[in-house]
Amino acid sequence: MMSSQSPLVLTRTDTTRNMARFYVLSVEPALFAGAALLRQWGRIGTRGRTRVELFACEAEAWQALSRLAAAKTRRGYRPVASG
Repeated sequence: MMSSQSPLVLTRTDTTRNMARFYVLSVEPALFAGAALLRQWGRIGTRGRTRVELFACEAEAWQALSRLAAAKTRRGYRPVASG
């Protein structure tokens, strides 16, 4: 079953360093089979950059998302409250 969860949005801001960054992670169905991990990042207020990684199954994509989210959290990114 493919997920219908909303993307994970992380931000990191530090006014003393003029830093305002975002990082968005989501798992989507791939075109033919498997799943894709979509990553978008950049400075808040810009389009940023995008990368798509393909995986054989959805579980692998979710594992990669979890690893990336943990790494970004260690670097100071925090989840944006949804709602």
